[in-house]
Amino acid sequence: MAIQEKNILNRLYIVAGCLFLFAIAVLFKLTDIQFVEGDKYRELAKINTTKNFIIPANRGNVYADDGSLLATSVPKYDVRFDAVTVSSENFEKYITPLSEALSKKFGKTALQYESILRKARATQNRYLLLLRKLGYSDYMEVKNFPLFNLGPYKGGIIVEQTTFREHPIGKIAERIVGYERIDENGFSTRVGLEGAYSEYLQGIDGKRLKQKIAQGQWKPIYDENEVEPRDGYDVISTININIQDIAHHALLKQLEKYDADHGTVIVMETKTGEIKAVANLGRTADGKYFEKLNYAIGESHEPGSTFKLMAFVAALEDKVIDTGSVVDTGNGKHIFYGKSIGDSRRGGYGK
Repeated sequence: MAIQEKNILNRLYIVAGCLFLFAIAVLFKLTDIQFVEGDKYRELAKINTTKNFIIPANRGNVYADDGSLLATSVPKYDVRFDAVTVSSENFEKYITPLSEALSKKFGKTALQYESILRKARATQNRYLLLLRKLGYSDYMEVKNFPLFNLGPYKGGIIVEQTTFREHPIGKIAERIVGYERIDENGFSTRVGLEGAYSEYLQGIDGKRLKQKIAQGQWKPIYDENEVEPRDGYDVISTININIQDIAHHALLKQLEKYDADHGTVIVMETKTGEIKAVANLGRTADGKYFEKLNYAIGESHEPGSTFKLMAFVAALEDKVIDTGSVVDTGNGKHIFYGKSIGDSRRGGYGK
């Protein structure tokens, strides 16, 4: 019996010793985390819960020669609501006047809005979408509604801005005005004036610090951006709206008359070389015409014989030659701006 009790005591001592060593190991690890690696883990936690998001800069505007807008960036705002961050006192105090303000501005009844907000509060929804694609004036008005005017933390308002590129004159000159698109791999497709002057139009992006509030959901920490975006430069083109409109409809009329596949019109001011209009229309499968491709650029090639008359008329007009002049075409080759241009006839025509 004594031997059995001794064995039990030995086992208890072993278990107690193991527990003591385990406690020492835990205490050592806690001390290590708190004082030795504390800064590292605090920084890691901060990185995982806060993040700088890119705020795209507003692209510059593209103008016609008279100052009319050809392309501009228009910001739109989505308004969301964090029903958790608002204190119970503020929520109950302002939910009715907020619902009434929303109802007066956006059409649903105040009871409907109050029901939506209370449901979000009950389900602890931190990312409730209330309003979509508001214009700037509407956004500024909503920002000053009861509760929302307390800011993102006390008032629970979350604002997300999206910028859209719009063409005020519609489909006319769509290809010459162009666009810039960037795919998911970062590759750019640049067309027209938007593409040619992209480095001036695009501006410099800003940054905004956001905090993670749920899986895939981030909320701005401050009203201000960490780095304010810098808008792009404006570009004033030589395109004339009236001439562009005339060229577009004249081309459309002729294409429809002859059932042509596509066509292009370029209008140039001969004294200055300024391009006043570029119209490009192509036919779709259902027989409609629209600015399908920039045929003026995409299908450009040497003018050939059709341009000889124009060259002679210009030379005669500027008195470079007269009707008695003889032109030596040599061996059919001519160096022009460092490039060799060859006659269609090998060896040329001589004099």
